[in-house]
Amino acid sequence: MSIQFTVDMKDTIGPWIRSVQAQLKNLPREAYQEFKKITPVDTGNARRNTTRQSNQINANYNYATVLDKGRHMTNKGMRGSKQAPRGMTKPTGEFIQRRIKQITGR
Repeated sequence: MSIQFTVDMKDTIGPWIRSVQAQLKNLPREAYQEFKKITPVDTGNARRNTTRQSNQINANYNYATVLDKGRHMTNKGMRGSKQAPRGMTKPTGEFIQRRIKQITGR
């Protein structure tokens, strides 16, 4: 008496990985759009001077660090913007974490 056992495998990992890679490749663009969207608008200078190079977001204006600290009290009074009370970097980082969870399912 003999036993025959056949194992057939379908490659479902490969397509999933390619899908994840494609979505992760778009993540720097999505993060840039999110950062720019939450950048406060008064004159438009901050948004206009926020750029992206590859996977780096650059806020090229003198008061970028003040806006990114969020709304806060200093010895000179309140600083930052009511439009971005948490700044831009922290919320963008949280956006990236949420997107990675959505993309990977983890």
